[in-house]
Amino acid sequence: MQILVIEDDPVIGPAVRQGFREAGQHCELVTNGSEGTSRAVAGLWDVIVLDLMLPGRPGLEVLTELRQSGITTPVIVLTAKGSVAERVAGLNAGADDYLVKPFDFAELLARVQAICRRSTVNTVTIRAAGDLVVDTQTHRVERAGRPIDLSPTQFSILELLVRHAGQVVTRKMLCEHVWGFHWDGTTNVIEVHVNHLRGKLDAGCDESCIQTVRGRGYVLRNS
Repeated sequence: MQILVIEDDPVIGPAVRQGFREAGQHCELVTNGSEGTSRAVAGLWDVIVLDLMLPGRPGLEVLTELRQSGITTPVIVLTAKGSVAERVAGLNAGADDYLVKPFDFAELLARVQAICRRSTVNTVTIRAAGDLVVDTQTHRVERAGRPIDLSPTQFSILELLVRHAGQVVTRKMLCEHVWGFHWDGTTNVIEVHVNHLRGKLDAGCDESCIQTVRGRGYVLRNS
C-alpha cells in the first residue's frame, strides 16, 4: 500500500510511519497541512491518515479541498478531538473513518487494511481522455485503438495527467508524483520526459493530447 500520513506530532508521526514500514507498506510523513495538501494531490495514494490539528492548514480544510478537487482517496481522520459533533464534522467533510488519540497502532493498521480492501473492490482502473485510454492496473495504454508501450516513468507521468484531465498539472506536482521530491525549477528533466511521452502518444495523430501551459505546466485534453 501507498500511505500518506499528515501528522505534526513529533512522536506520533514518526512512530506511525515506522509502524507502517515495519508492516511492509510504503509510507510518507508530512508535518503540516499545506504541504500535506500538495502531496495528497500529487501522489496516487491508497489511503491518507490525516490529523485535524495541523500547522499551516487545518485538517478539515485539507480534507474539504481534496474532496472538492475530486480526490477520492480514502481518508482516516486521526485526532485528539473525540466529541460526537467533531466526529460528525470529519465524516461530513469526506472522511472514511475516524480514530481518536490515544490509539493502538494495531487498530490503525487494521482500519487501513479494511479500507483498502473495500476501495480495491470498487476501484475503476480504466480512465479515458478523448481517444486516449489508460488502464492504471494493467498499465495498458491505447490511443485511437493503437497500443502504446511506455516506460515506467512515462506511465507515471501520464497517470497523473489523466487523473487531472482538462486541468493544469504543474511541474512541481509531476516531480513530487514521479520522483518524490520538491521541484525547484532548476532542471529540464520533466520537459524531456513529457516530450518523449508526447512523441509516443501523438504518433500518427493530427493533434497533440498534451498541451503546454507556459509558465505553469501541462494539460491533458479530455475531448
